[in-house]
Amino acid sequence: MILPPQARPARAVTTDASGLPWALFICKACGLIYDEALGDADSGLAPGTRFADIPDDWACPLCGVGKADFEPHVVAGQPQRRAASPATRLPQGAAARHNAGAVIVGAGRAGWQMAQALRERDADMPITLVTACNGDIYDKPMLSVAIARGMAVDKLARESGDQAAQRLGVRLLAHTQAVSITPGSRQLRTTRGTLRYRHLVLAHGAQARSLPQLPAALCWRINHLQAYARFRAVLGTSPQRIAIVGAGLIGSELANDLALAGHQVTLLDEQTRPLASCLSETQSQQLLAAWRDLPLRFVGGMQISGVTSLAASSQGDKQLTTSCGQTFTVDHIIVAAGLQTPSRLARSAGLAWNQGIDVQPDSLATSVEGIHALGDCISVNGQVSRFIEPIGRQAQTLAAGILGQAATPYHPVRVPLRVKTTSLPFTV
Repeated sequence: MILPPQARPARAVTTDASGLPWALFICKACGLIYDEALGDADSGLAPGTRFADIPDDWACPLCGVGKADFEPHVVAGQPQRRAASPATRLPQGAAARHNAGAVIVGAGRAGWQMAQALRERDADMPITLVTACNGDIYDKPMLSVAIARGMAVDKLARESGDQAAQRLGVRLLAHTQAVSITPGSRQLRTTRGTLRYRHLVLAHGAQARSLPQLPAALCWRINHLQAYARFRAVLGTSPQRIAIVGAGLIGSELANDLALAGHQVTLLDEQTRPLASCLSETQSQQLLAAWRDLPLRFVGGMQISGVTSLAASSQGDKQLTTSCGQTFTVDHIIVAAGLQTPSRLARSAGLAWNQGIDVQPDSLATSVEGIHALGDCISVNGQVSRFIEPIGRQAQTLAAGILGQAATPYHPVRVPLRVKTTSLPFTV
């Protein structure tokens, strides 16, 4: 069974019949774990299948990289929590305000892995997780391949936010916006009141880039499960005309997925070929050839100048207009023109900023004591990282530093990237 580290249940059986321990292997590209004891039913691997016995052409079911991109994984021992008593129970209400502990903003992969890393090292530290969504745990890469794989939206979440909070002993404040930070008094203002913290961890990720010519009221921006669920709900089952602005990784994968489901897709980009930033000219041409039999048209060299709602149309059509005067009439517009790091919280705290929250390369420390950050919202030496693999290592480095324990310095590493355009996938 393949699970992300933060959703992996405790194993009742740790050895096989002969007494040999079951091993774990982690995908270097996306962080998913193969557990020999559980196998991977979706790939036809029965429980008890040793990693060495897996066929060489097997691929990670989440990101698609090969077996060679997995490595052995060792889980640090988790401290035993003391019996739940008035003295040791997680604080609530007024008691929580006097025992501030750690407050984490964000319940994506970075937020939950940060909570997991802290709990593995300290069984009783009060942890509060603040999130604007419901906190459910899911694999974001699945959003760009779910339709072609026939996955229902309600099956995408691996664990509910409430279940994860109970498993980790975390106080979850779902559907709560973090508003501002006051570092001097170590307070986080939220839409559900002000929280005190000893350590504040910003793990709120990045958001879809906002472009004035592509207004939110007329365009979809699919950067989390809730937005994806709303899009799937209105998409229905009949073929739709869909324009996707941006032929990068997310835009190309979504275009491929929607076209495989029978929707008429127009993929637009300023570049003259899809995935220009990560594929060679030859690879882009190979991808275009693979799309030839799909209802998918790529139009390059296009700058979008505006979007108009054709209110008089019985179909509620929208019209995209380009700077050269060309128009495209569609039912839905998806913007996949890159990500940007929200700066409001960082600015309120006076954090150093460099394309994202500026952190030290080895310790990931921010410029303000008591405030930490990881994941998509940080920059190291002015470089942002929008990939899954670094997050687990960042969480371990930060958790050790927060708790005053020996830490393994964080170092960015190059990892394989799987482009999940399933008509012709690439590993780069």
